[in-house]
Amino acid sequence: MTQGKGKGPSLQVSLILRISNSLLKLASRASNPLPHLQLSSHLDALPSTNKHFPPTPPPPPFPQFSLYYKSLAFPPFASPLSPLQGPLAPTSIMCGIFACHKHPEVHKFKPQALQLAKAVRHRGPDWSGNIISNNTILTHERLSIVGIDSGAQPLVSDDGTIFLAVNGEIYNHRILRKQLKPEVTFRTHSDCEVILHLYPNHGINTPKLLDGMFSFVLYDAKNDRTIAARDPIGITSFYQGWSSKTPGAVYFASELKCLHPVCDKIVSFPPGHIYDSVTKKTTRYFEPTWWDPKMVPSTPVDYKLIRTTLEKSVRKRLMAEVPYGVLLSGGLDSSLIASIAARETAKAKAKAGVINGSAIPHELVGIDDEDDSTVTALPELHSFSIGLPGSPDTIAAKRVAKFLGTVHHEFNFTLQEGLDALRDVIYHLESYDVTTIRASTPMYLLSRKIKALGVKMVLSGEGSDEIFGGYLYFVNAPSKDEFHDETVRRVKHLHLSDCLRANKSTAAWGVEARVPFLDKQFLEVSLNVDPAEKLITKERIEKFILRKAFDTSNEPDTKPYLPDNILWRQKEQFSDGVGYGWIDALKDTAEKMVSDEQMKSPKPEWGDDVPDSKEGYWYRCMFDEQFPAQCAPTVMRWTPKWSKATDPSGRAISTHVARYDQ
Repeated sequence: MTQGKGKGPSLQVSLILRISNSLLKLASRASNPLPHLQLSSHLDALPSTNKHFPPTPPPPPFPQFSLYYKSLAFPPFASPLSPLQGPLAPTSIMCGIFACHKHPEVHKFKPQALQLAKAVRHRGPDWSGNIISNNTILTHERLSIVGIDSGAQPLVSDDGTIFLAVNGEIYNHRILRKQLKPEVTFRTHSDCEVILHLYPNHGINTPKLLDGMFSFVLYDAKNDRTIAARDPIGITSFYQGWSSKTPGAVYFASELKCLHPVCDKIVSFPPGHIYDSVTKKTTRYFEPTWWDPKMVPSTPVDYKLIRTTLEKSVRKRLMAEVPYGVLLSGGLDSSLIASIAARETAKAKAKAGVINGSAIPHELVGIDDEDDSTVTALPELHSFSIGLPGSPDTIAAKRVAKFLGTVHHEFNFTLQEGLDALRDVIYHLESYDVTTIRASTPMYLLSRKIKALGVKMVLSGEGSDEIFGGYLYFVNAPSKDEFHDETVRRVKHLHLSDCLRANKSTAAWGVEARVPFLDKQFLEVSLNVDPAEKLITKERIEKFILRKAFDTSNEPDTKPYLPDNILWRQKEQFSDGVGYGWIDALKDTAEKMVSDEQMKSPKPEWGDDVPDSKEGYWYRCMFDEQFPAQCAPTVMRWTPKWSKATDPSGRAISTHVARYDQ
C-alpha cells in the first residue's frame, strides 16, 4: 500500500482504519435493545452483535485524482474518530428494497428473499439488513449519502412494532421534525425516520406530507398491516407483484429482477399512490391542481417565480455529506441546474465562512423553514459529461463548465464500447424501449466513471422537456389545449421513460441522481402557466419561458446564469447530443443482427407490442433473454406525437438543424 502524494493515508489504509473502528464500536455496544425482533444484517463479511445498529462500511476516501487536464481534489477523508459518526449521525439513503407481506412460510422463504434482495445490491452496496415480523419480511440494500456508521435499515420504532424500508430522500425532514410533538424521540438523524413518526397519526396520508423522492414499505405489526408508497412522479423505481403459488401474499421491490423469480404478475407501482394491505387497494394520494389535463390553465407566466422556485428546488437537493456533482450535457436543462448548483454551493460556503475542502458544522442537513440548506462536505462543484470525441454535448458542456468555474471531467466513449454495454444496459434498465436504451447507454458508462471518482450523488436535468414541451415534435401541436394535454401526459409517464433511465442508469453503479425540475412546488408553478406561453413559433424557440426566466440581459446588477449561446441553444435529445454517430451505429448494427424474415415474423408472445424497427426488435430479443414474459407489460415505448416519423430521435423532426435528411 502507498501513501497518496502526502495527502494522508492511501485508500486501502483509510478503508481498513474505518472498518476496524466500526468493528470496535460494534463489539462494545450493548446487545439488541429489542431482542424479540428478528432484525439482522445479511452481509457475511462482518458480525452483527448489535442488530439494531449494524455498522456500515465506509465509502472510499477521496485522494487526489488526475483526470485529463483537470485535478480532482476532494476534502480530506474524515478520521476514524470523526464526531459526525455514531448512532445519531445524519443519514440519507438511495437504496434497494425487497419485501413480502403475508408469506405463508416466511421463515423458509427468508433465504430466497435474501438472494432476491441481493439482485439489487448494486443500488445499495454499503450495507444490507432485514427483519421478519409475523409473516412479513422487509429487506434493504443501502447506499449511504449522508452519514457512515448509522441509519442502517429497516428502521424500527421505539416500541418495536413499526418497521420501515425506504429508498430515497425526504428533503423536508427538518421541517417535519419541528412539527412533530415534543415527546417524539428520534433515534437517528436519518431524513427517512420522520416516516416512522408520521405514520401513527396520519396512516395512509403520510406520503402527502413528504417532499422528496422515495419509495417505501412500512409494516405495522400491531395491526398486521403493510403500506407501500411511491413519490408523486416516480423518480425512484418501484414494482409490485403477486404469485399464484402464494395467493395471499404481496411483493414489493425496487427492480423487476427481484420479483420475476417468484411473481407471475408484476406491475410498475403507480407514482403518487399508496397501497394498503387492509383494503388491498392502491389509491392516489398526490392531488396537484394540474392533474386533469382538460383543465387548461390561464395563469400568465411569472418569470421571477419560475426562477426562484427552481433555485429553491436545487437548494433542497444539495442535502448530502459526500462529494457531489452535476451531469452536464451542455444543453439548457443540465446547464441551468449546474449554474444554480454552483451559485448555491458558493452561497453556502460564504455563509458558513469555509473554503473548499472544509466541512460546515451542523446537526441536520436539509432545507429548513427559512429555505437554508446545510451541506457537510463542500468541495468545488464538479461537473461530468460524456460523448463521442467532438460530440455537440461535450463541446457545449466544456464551454458551460468554463463559464461556471466547475472542475469539469469530460469522458469519451467509442462506438464499440457503447455497443458492448447494450446487454448490461438492458439488464439494469429492465426495458426494451428504443429511445430509453439509446440515451441510457452513455449515462450508464458515465455513472461508472463518476463512481470510480468517489462521487455518490449527482444532479440531473430530467423533466424540463415534459413540463415545457421541449421536445421538437411539440412544434406540431394543433392547439394550446392539446399542447398542455401532452405535457401533462408526458409528466405522468416519466416513471416509464426519463425517470427510469436516470434512476437505473446511475443506480447500476451505486450513484444517486436527483432531479430538481420534478420538485412538487416547481411542477405546481410551471404546469399552471397558460400553455399559449409555451407554444413553439417562429418567434419563440422551444422552452422559451424557461430560457427567459434565466435571461438577465435586462438586469445589469445580476450575474448571468449562462452564456447566451447556451441559454438559447436548440434542444438536443441526449442520445443525439452525445454524437450523431451513436444512433447511426445502433441502426447499422441492428440491420446486421435482425433479418428481414425475422421482422416479418415477430414472436407470437409479443401480441400487439411488435417492434416497428430492426433496432427495436434487437433490443426486445435481448430483453426477452434476460426477463420472462410477465415483465414485458411494465415497459412503455416512447414515441413522438403529431409526427409521421417512427424514429424517436429529435433528428427525425423537420425543424432539427441536423435532421436526418441533411
